[in-house]
Amino acid sequence: MCERFMKRIAIITARGGSKRIPLKNIKVFCGKPVIVYSIASACKSSIFDTVMVSTDSRQIADIAKAAGAEVPFLRSSKNADDYATTDDVLIEVLHNYAKAGKCYEQACCIYPTAPFVTAQRLRYGMECLTETGADTVMSVVKYAFPPQRGMWIRSGRASPIFPHLFQHRSQDLEPVYHDAGQFYCFDVNRFLASGSLIGDYVYPLILNELEVQDIDSPSDWELAQIKYEMLRKKNREQM
Repeated sequence: MCERFMKRIAIITARGGSKRIPLKNIKVFCGKPVIVYSIASACKSSIFDTVMVSTDSRQIADIAKAAGAEVPFLRSSKNADDYATTDDVLIEVLHNYAKAGKCYEQACCIYPTAPFVTAQRLRYGMECLTETGADTVMSVVKYAFPPQRGMWIRSGRASPIFPHLFQHRSQDLEPVYHDAGQFYCFDVNRFLASGSLIGDYVYPLILNELEVQDIDSPSDWELAQIKYEMLRKKNREQM
């Protein structure tokens, strides 16, 4: 039973297990544990009543608390394995807060390996959620190469996935975007009703490819640090 109705919560999802990059969510990135960047941006935005981290790891929880987030409970084992979805984790968090008497109107799910997320962008994302009436505002980025000209490789042979589009010039093909893997601002009631961040109305917040890097391997990690330093240098030069 909800006793307090609050405006917004930031939920940073950071489980302890990571096979390709051990302890990825707290690995040092350009001088700080990578999760600290997401927490700092959420706190600096000053738009959230609560900034929390959902984790099954006490080590991550300690780092998160030191960085300014709250960790009022540890994630269940059911939602800490390789098969748990982001939706599952968010539902668990929101239900646990509701049991404690706190309900929220809006929320923002931020990934722990998103050092490019800024307080300004989070504020803008939440503004878009309110102004557009969308179910979810999702950060997206354009594919660097048109996927319409992609190819299958089967039995040692390459063949076009879309033969009727393969001869088109790149500039004549409609741009295609993918999830930037950084954050999702969403309406809590609509999310809980559908159980999915991808509702009927997803508003795209388009990012520059220099601000996006999926981190799934050691080489991805190195590339993300290079991009981050490039952006930091560019920002210093503009000051």
